[in-house]
Amino acid sequence: MRLHVVTGKGGTGKTTVAAALALALASDGRKVLLMEVEGRQGIAQLFDCPPLPYGERKVAVGPATGPLAGGDVYALAVDPEEAFLEYLAMFYNLRHAGTALNRLGVVDFVTTLAPGLRDVLLTGKAAEAVRRRKGRRHVYDAVVMDAPPTGRIGRFLNVAAEVSGLARVGPIRGHADTVQSVIRSPQTAVHFVTVLEEMPVQETLDGVAELRDDAHGGLQVGGIMINMMRTPMLSQAELTAARNGTLDTAELAMGLKAAGIEDSRSLARDLAADLAEHARAMELQRSERRRLAAAGQPRYNLPLIPDGMDLAGLYRLAEELREQRAA
Repeated sequence: MRLHVVTGKGGTGKTTVAAALALALASDGRKVLLMEVEGRQGIAQLFDCPPLPYGERKVAVGPATGPLAGGDVYALAVDPEEAFLEYLAMFYNLRHAGTALNRLGVVDFVTTLAPGLRDVLLTGKAAEAVRRRKGRRHVYDAVVMDAPPTGRIGRFLNVAAEVSGLARVGPIRGHADTVQSVIRSPQTAVHFVTVLEEMPVQETLDGVAELRDDAHGGLQVGGIMINMMRTPMLSQAELTAARNGTLDTAELAMGLKAAGIEDSRSLARDLAADLAEHARAMELQRSERRRLAAAGQPRYNLPLIPDGMDLAGLYRLAEELREQRAA
């Protein structure tokens, strides 16, 4: 795969997983571009760097593997207005005229009036980065796109096909066809990020089904990244007892007292209630994992980072993805 499109419901850690995937892909000396298309500067925050310009900037080095040094991760925040100016320069040699129009606010007006055009420009930049060469080699070994949420990923990726249907000839049609040839290539995959809760899982399953629909033929579903997984703190028998409310609170109180904790009986009752909640959460995780398994796609498990996400956490997630052969 050369283009990895990462989508997910809001709150599932989509940008974090996209960044971790880029790091994982950048091992073995590979060069990777991580793209953001929603204007939130989430990538800059994750890598603790200044806001990204409309230009590719190195933000990290991938993990080293054995004798091979880590490769480079470059990042880009795609701005629709700048992408439009680039498009005018590329196909019409109108860079200076486009800059003047931008000062007058015309470019922003046009891209706001036609949101489909914005999406074509955004996906077009990804297609250009995938296709770009220096001599006989591709400039980037892989491109990772932090894409819009699952609810609109199908339309976002298919909008160039709609433009192709409207523009029969000319540069606009040629550009749209080029974008679609990359998006629908066997080297492109759409990965879904979810957490093990009912609504994100259902949205993931709906998104997978949408991309498999004939109306979006050629859009390839990749992996399902299960983010923020919690590790069971009890054995299965203990989880069952906690969920059923049959834990021996007297035994809990004795253990707490042996640890030197006062008021152990009251604390034991509170602890039993917390363990019951934990057991229900573990049961929900198992249930939602079974639902995701029915989709038939590869699934990758990423742990919850309890202390909050930082660069060390990103590298930990990248290593998890490498160990599970997601990259």
